[in-house]
Amino acid sequence: METDYNKASQYIHQYYEENKLEGVDKRLQEIQNELSLKSSYTLTKSELEYGCKLAWRNSNRCIGRLFWNSLKVKDKRKINTAEEVFQSLKEHIKFAFNKGKIKSVISVFNPENVKIYNQQLIRYAGYKLENESIKGDPDMLEFTEYCVELGWKPLFGDFDVLPIVIQIRNEKPQLFQLPDDLIPEVKLEHPTHSWFKDLNLKWYAVPIISNMVLEIGGIQYQAAPFSGWYMSTEIASRNLADSFRYNKLPLIAKFLNLDISKNKSLWKDHALLVLNEAVLYSFEKAGVQIVDHHSASEQFMQFVSLENKNGREVTADWSWLVPPMSGAALDVFHNEWSNKVTSPNFYYCSPYWKEENKKDISTVKCPFHIDSISI
Repeated sequence: METDYNKASQYIHQYYEENKLEGVDKRLQEIQNELSLKSSYTLTKSELEYGCKLAWRNSNRCIGRLFWNSLKVKDKRKINTAEEVFQSLKEHIKFAFNKGKIKSVISVFNPENVKIYNQQLIRYAGYKLENESIKGDPDMLEFTEYCVELGWKPLFGDFDVLPIVIQIRNEKPQLFQLPDDLIPEVKLEHPTHSWFKDLNLKWYAVPIISNMVLEIGGIQYQAAPFSGWYMSTEIASRNLADSFRYNKLPLIAKFLNLDISKNKSLWKDHALLVLNEAVLYSFEKAGVQIVDHHSASEQFMQFVSLENKNGREVTADWSWLVPPMSGAALDVFHNEWSNKVTSPNFYYCSPYWKEENKKDISTVKCPFHIDSISI
C-alpha cells in the first residue's frame, strides 16, 4: 500500500504547528527519503500518539470528544504474531477497564501485517435456532456463523462472548477466546422494580471498537482497537431496545402493565425510561464508569466552546451525535455543524471475513459514508 506524501506533509505540518515544535522541514525530508526507498514511512512514537488523539478529536460521530487529549496510546507496531496480538488485546481490556474507572485507550498494531476481524473485542453471539427464532444478539448472526466455521463451539446462550479472530499477513485467521475473568460485565437491576433483575439482562462494561481503520498522515492502520466508556443510551436505548437487536421493550412493558396495543399509551417511552434507569443504576452500583446522555451533551458543548477558543472548526454528524432519547431536551439537538471529514480519522472498513471484501484496504469507504474526504 503506497503512502501519499502530500497526506504525510499535511499531518506533519499540523503536528509541528499544534505542538509548537521546530524542525518540520528536516522531518519532511526524512519522510521523503524513506518514501523514496519503500512504499511507506514510519511515524515516530510521539507523532503516532498525537495522530491518534487527533483522530478522536476529528470523529464526527463521537459525542465524547471533550477528553480527546487524555487518550492513552499503546504502540504495538513491532508485534507480528497472533499470540502476541491477543496478549496485547487482553492487556488493553484490563488497562481500559481499570477496575471500573475506565480509561480511554487505543492499541496500534503494524499497519501492514495485522487484522482483527471483530467489530468490537467484546460482543455477544447471535444464533438462528431450528424454529427460526433468534437467540443472543441478532446483529452478530453472520459473524457467529463465521466463527463456528473456523471451529468455535457455540453455547446458544443470550450473552455468549464471541472469540477474537486475528489474522497475520495472509495466514489463516486464528481464534482466541477471552478468559471469563477478563470480561467485565454488569448485571442489570432497577432501583425500584425488583422484578427487573429476574430478566437476567447484562452488558459488557467497556466498548472496544476494533473494525475501523485509523489513518494518520496517509498511513492506514488496519488494526487499532480503541475504547472509552459507555453512554447509557447506547446500551439501554439501542443495544437492548432496538427491535432488530435484543428487543426488550415489549417484555419490560409487560412487567410494567402497560398497554402495548396503542402507541398513544407511550409504552415504549415508559419502557425506555425504566431500561435507562436500570443501566445507569446498575453500572453505578457496580462501580463502573458510565455517562448519561444529558451530561454527555453538556460535555460536547464544552468541547465545542474549547475548540472555538482555539480557532478550530468543529465538525459533527448531527444524526449520530444526538442521543437516541430525549433529543429535544439536549443542547446538541438545537445546533448544527459541518459534517466535513478531516484527517487524521477513523474509517469504517468492510468486514475482512466476508469473502467479497478481501481486497486492498485502500478501497474502503471513508468513516461516515461521505464521498468527498478532505485528507
